[in-house]
Amino acid sequence: MTSLAAVQTEIEVTGVQEFLGKEIPVIEGGFGKGEKVVLVKTIAEIHEVELGEINRLINENADEFEEGIDILNLMDEEFKMSATHLGFITSNRQKYCYLLSEQGYIALVGLMRTDKAKELRKKFRREYFAMRKQVKEQQPQCMEDIIIYQMQQMKSMKQQLNQINSNALRANKIASQAQEEVKSIKDVVSLNTASWRRDTQNLINKIAIKQGGCEHINLLRKESYELLNKRFGVNLDIRLTNKRRRMALEGVSKSKIDKLNNLDVIQEDKKLIEGYVAIVKDMAIKYGI
Repeated sequence: MTSLAAVQTEIEVTGVQEFLGKEIPVIEGGFGKGEKVVLVKTIAEIHEVELGEINRLINENADEFEEGIDILNLMDEEFKMSATHLGFITSNRQKYCYLLSEQGYIALVGLMRTDKAKELRKKFRREYFAMRKQVKEQQPQCMEDIIIYQMQQMKSMKQQLNQINSNALRANKIASQAQEEVKSIKDVVSLNTASWRRDTQNLINKIAIKQGGCEHINLLRKESYELLNKRFGVNLDIRLTNKRRRMALEGVSKSKIDKLNNLDVIQEDKKLIEGYVAIVKDMAIKYGI
């Protein structure tokens, strides 16, 4: 943007005007006392173009605008405080807050190069820039209009803050879920034959809880044993019966014999241990642990 010395004047909102069904702020100053000006944000709204796209168009064609004559960036230190007070600057992350004179607006529309933009330009110049006198005659109503406009800006800021808070809560929830999933994956991957009885039981318990509760544990155990029988061509029930008989013949107490289960049978065969660990891992993946 080329720079031209100009006497800057105070920027003020003198009212609110309806244009194409939209309430837009009536702004004066910046380029000269009483000179009617328009925010690029307002231009984006009435032309139904993203604000970022309008800013990009200005930045890529900076030589088309004379600073202080066509355009002002209210993010500059000399304007920033008043622009923030007026509600034009709503975030510390905001990079641009352009204000255009009528001449600057004409230059911008020329860059848009659409018939719709040209038609809107004629209407906006006629109904906004050319209505200075009418707005001045309505001055007694301006304070109320200013208050309404500022309340609208505050409402908009509150909605943005609520949205930011909502997004933050959602992000925290997603992060927590991701941490749980990573922990579950680590539990599955770290499952090994050294502590296989404890680890497989913990994993089956987690699957049961995800399926709805601890009442699913016995069904999941049964499923794991059936898969082991099928995959390795064994029958754990028969092996368990035979093991109990042997222990009875050896004089082992009945209470100890009654405590035997399929895991004790698996414990006696290294291949069955490895197979059972693999099966429980597969079940964990199947049930989304």
